[in-house]
Amino acid sequence: MATTNYRQLAESVRLRQNPDNLAFTKSFSDELASVAYSDVLYYVRMAMNGVEDTYTQRSKEAGEKVKNHLINGGLTDVSFSYQGSVMTNTHIKGYSDIDLLAMSEKFYSRALYEVNSILLDPVKQQRYYQSQLTKLIAEQNVSYYQGSSMEDLKKLRLNSETILAGVYSICDLKKPKSIKITNTNLRREVDIVIANWYDDVRSIVNNKGENRGIQIYNKDLHQVGNADYPFLTIKRINERSAETGGRLKKMIRFLKNLKSKSTLDIDLNSFEFNAICYDIDLSKYQSLAYYELVYVLYNQIKGLCSSQYLADSLLSVDESEYIFKGKPEKLESLKRLLVEAESIYNDLRSTI
Repeated sequence: MATTNYRQLAESVRLRQNPDNLAFTKSFSDELASVAYSDVLYYVRMAMNGVEDTYTQRSKEAGEKVKNHLINGGLTDVSFSYQGSVMTNTHIKGYSDIDLLAMSEKFYSRALYEVNSILLDPVKQQRYYQSQLTKLIAEQNVSYYQGSSMEDLKKLRLNSETILAGVYSICDLKKPKSIKITNTNLRREVDIVIANWYDDVRSIVNNKGENRGIQIYNKDLHQVGNADYPFLTIKRINERSAETGGRLKKMIRFLKNLKSKSTLDIDLNSFEFNAICYDIDLSKYQSLAYYELVYVLYNQIKGLCSSQYLADSLLSVDESEYIFKGKPEKLESLKRLLVEAESIYNDLRSTI
């Protein structure tokens, strides 16, 4: 018999997802009422459930208000985008914050070394269509930016701070990579991140768009970090989840809730959870019932913990970074997550 109080855990999940105690959408509430759940099944169902759209819309509304304040405050040569779990509906908190990217449009960075390397090597060129090589040549011929990119980003950061500090009573300007404001009316936090565009070879040959990377400005170091590709990640998770009837996102939310309930030190975040779940072959879970996804996740995590080769091979969703290679502390956290997953795995098997 399971000794875990799954009813209590499920209630914790419900309160986190629905802190204002709003009524569930009819489809989900009917589904819960129509099935005789055991406690562990009820918990698993709740831990995979998405946050109600009412809450998500408020997070996006808070982001839009910040964007409008920045535009009306006089920012120029800037565009705005969103990143993070809210954009894939894999967040697990009703009061989720949202990341607003303020992108400098004065310049962009590009991987010219890699571009030149391809165009100078006939063997490498064979990997590309002629139309793609034409795009690389065009990028090679783009003039260098004559301004100071770091000064542009610094000015964008300082101007954003001035505008937002004049609007929001709760405005944290100390973080090196973001400005955090609190919209007290909507009860949402927004992280405003200053960044520039970055185009690697993949971005250039695929017409940029969602393939474009970003480099986040750090005001303390007065420099940008390595490129991230949040829009490609968002696209891939949304598309893969659509192919699997939402099952991919259920698994991501479940792992986040496992971490949330744990008393163990699990230093894993959305970036790692996305990669762990996205790596699973569709054929292993495409037609499974929701509770069977726990078995799939357990086997995936156990496999990564048992094989250094598999762990070292796991790439991020955007394929830009290894998740566990050279990061023993992350692998230790995964082993602690396995403890949590195994507990529910065993309780499910004894219930069903």
